[in-house]
Amino acid sequence: MSGPYPAAVTAALAAQRIETPSWAYGNSGTRFKVFAQPGVPRTPEEKLDDAARVHEHTGVAPDVALHIPWDRCDDYGALASYARERGLRLGTVNSNVFQDDDYKLGSVTHPDAAVRRKALDHLLECVDIMDATGSRDLKLWFADGTNYPGQDDIRARQERLAEALATVRDRLGEGQRMLLEYKLFEPSFYTTDVPDWGTAYAHCLKLGPKARVVVDTGHHAPGTNIEFIVALLLREGKLGGFDFNSRFYADDDLMAGAADPFQLFRIMYEVVRGGGLESGAGVSFMLDQCHNIEPKIPAVIRSVMNVQEATAKALLVDTAALEGAQRSGDVLGANAVLMDAYDTDVRPLLAGVREACGLDPDPVGAYRRSGWAERIVEERKGGQQAGWGA
Repeated sequence: MSGPYPAAVTAALAAQRIETPSWAYGNSGTRFKVFAQPGVPRTPEEKLDDAARVHEHTGVAPDVALHIPWDRCDDYGALASYARERGLRLGTVNSNVFQDDDYKLGSVTHPDAAVRRKALDHLLECVDIMDATGSRDLKLWFADGTNYPGQDDIRARQERLAEALATVRDRLGEGQRMLLEYKLFEPSFYTTDVPDWGTAYAHCLKLGPKARVVVDTGHHAPGTNIEFIVALLLREGKLGGFDFNSRFYADDDLMAGAADPFQLFRIMYEVVRGGGLESGAGVSFMLDQCHNIEPKIPAVIRSVMNVQEATAKALLVDTAALEGAQRSGDVLGANAVLMDAYDTDVRPLLAGVREACGLDPDPVGAYRRSGWAERIVEERKGGQQAGWGA
């Protein structure tokens, strides 16, 4: 398919919003080593400065997710004002109940009530931060699980989890939500307390309208049909958002679309098909990536562009032709309709959308020409760089 493109397609692409994670701008690595890079932010404010560059060049990334305690500060209202001054908004607040020694055997599902209380207090602290920042969503991911059969009572752990989630749900204010993320495995190797979308969905169903499921695209077994999960959760009104990344083996947190861009397209087609791009759908599109060896800001920009390209291709699917082929049982014809959209070079389309919005059609090139990379290397000398350690 070539231009001119339908106005609805260009409007949808111009209106798309992709949230970037604060931790993507800091140092990261594997469990073996974190590789430091020159110019990495030292404070939450410097992370926002970098995020502002991503938004400046892409035009679709005004929201920045926080991670507590990695982004802890003295005045979250002031941090929100700092973001607004740079054309940004503070978005999803991500909790952290996996890095303290107390959480070796779990956090909200730990057999010790004192540890469970500590974890719950942190989650409630995150809601307090949401109140100060104006954030809508609280992201919950738990590393909780067991390594050996008999280590703990599987059913009891689910009951402890349900109790904690209900307490957080009751603390949420008007317009606030909790998004429950699942992960197949790691760091627990026998049982994981929220291992799949079904477990997350079951808890969210009982919690009511303030609870939805997050789909992290790297958190599945090989061969999992992620777009099926997306379609089902959208149909049930329980898809709260995405953590976009890519993987080759397990939870690698590589750039979105790096390993399997066709999968990202299939996911975005189901989003489009299910109305997930509509403003009232309440679906958050967030990157969750760690840029270990590549320059961070251009990697985030490229990731945003990859999501945009997958979205553009999904919007170009000839739905009338597809439905006709499906009704007539034309298996190859239906597949060809999808493949025609996927094989479309949408880069000229997106370049035109950016130009219409007053942006450079080449975001990565514009960033390289801006001199920001050289400037932060020179200015951010000394101090402690942001990162999550190893």
